[in-house]
Amino acid sequence: MPASDTPASDTTAVAPVDTASVRPLDGVLFDVDDTVVDTAGAFAEAVAAVRRAFLPDVPVEREPEMLAIWRSDVGGRYRAYTRGELGYDEQRRLRADELHAAFGGPRVDEASYPVWLEVFWGAFERAWRAFDDVAGVLKRLADAGVAVGVVTNASVELQTSKLATAQIEGLPVLVGVDTLGYGKPRPEVFWEGCRLLGTDPARTAYVGDEPDIDARAAADAGLLGVWLERPGVRFDARGGGLHAGRPGFVPGSRVSRITTLDTLLDTLGL
Repeated sequence: MPASDTPASDTTAVAPVDTASVRPLDGVLFDVDDTVVDTAGAFAEAVAAVRRAFLPDVPVEREPEMLAIWRSDVGGRYRAYTRGELGYDEQRRLRADELHAAFGGPRVDEASYPVWLEVFWGAFERAWRAFDDVAGVLKRLADAGVAVGVVTNASVELQTSKLATAQIEGLPVLVGVDTLGYGKPRPEVFWEGCRLLGTDPARTAYVGDEPDIDARAAADAGLLGVWLERPGVRFDARGGGLHAGRPGFVPGSRVSRITTLDTLLDTLGL
């Protein structure tokens, strides 16, 4: 039938809009520590408790220095744990012993470690808090139809508990260091996160506080890497920032830097 003879009641079918093709990203994966949970603040409370209990001769004014040594992991123990070379408690006991040695404290050996851990962990766990910008960004991502999840270099159980204590909802822990037996920066860790999230790595962003093992490693794995550099969160053993000269972070088309999650959606074009 010629087009001019088509009854007026007929309408031309309109193909549905493919919203996935309009939206620039389908998923965002987050780190936990110092990304959504103020772990640095919690560690400050834990280190203060350790000083009071085991290093009473160290003046309170030196607590920032103690925190810097603990956070910078001067012996690379935590990185060894994420590579599958040390157990979780083993790396922590070694770090505790190194911290005590730096301030003239008693040895933390296998016999004394349980008592040390009770003091440290009790203070640490009680201090888990969400950053103020977390709830808002998760709501905006949900409203935009973007899937979210966590890929972390700690255990799934620990980070799930941490998120619950910090009252962060709707952010499931998909991959921990115990999922594959190793952690970031291995690309398989990011790929497993995308697989469980149900998204293509090329249409997924990863947000974390480390420029190398988070942002750069995610970009190398084919995701969009976002380095969240929260002011005042990271330290080195000399009291300066870790990130300014940190090897492994190279700004580029697939790597961005933000200082608050409030700007994440704009950065990602969502």
